[in-house]
Amino acid sequence: MQTPISVDEKKDFVRWFLNHFQLKKRESVWILNYLMNHESLLSSVHFVQEVKFCPRGMEISAQGVSDPPFRFYKGQVMTNDAEKSFHDLRMNQGEPVYIQMNFENAQQCSKYALVLEENPYLPKDYYLNDRDKNEADRLLKISLLQHRRKQIEEQIDESLINGERTVFTELCGRLEKVKEELSAFY
Repeated sequence: MQTPISVDEKKDFVRWFLNHFQLKKRESVWILNYLMNHESLLSSVHFVQEVKFCPRGMEISAQGVSDPPFRFYKGQVMTNDAEKSFHDLRMNQGEPVYIQMNFENAQQCSKYALVLEENPYLPKDYYLNDRDKNEADRLLKISLLQHRRKQIEEQIDESLINGERTVFTELCGRLEKVKEELSAFY
């Protein structure tokens, strides 16, 4: 479980951000200042990545990045109208709002990392591409086969100690099949 980000930490980040970056849309400055001055609202703010998956979110961009200047997402609707989002913020103060900040070197910014939370609405496999999924599946299968081989080898040792010739023969056959399956991966 992630430790909640305090209102003061969020306020410090927003203040720092406004002092260091020129925003693409002036209404974004108004929204961020409004949030900073309303702590009850700021307590419902969550800074996340990929805000488009959230039920209610804003994407705010600084100069110097290729991202759109401003986007507001609510349910299945997306708008570039910052005034509509400002109105929504004022009218629905109890609802959580998720904000994605787009600025140069955001991924390496320690100040942003301090307030950044895990997006609970991201699909589980969002960051995996097909090649990664295939490689993960392959490694999992290999690992399971190696574990099964080790178990069978231990059972073979036990059958030898106990003089169980029939069990030994059966286990040797199973071991050969597992080794064949493993060799297909190499």
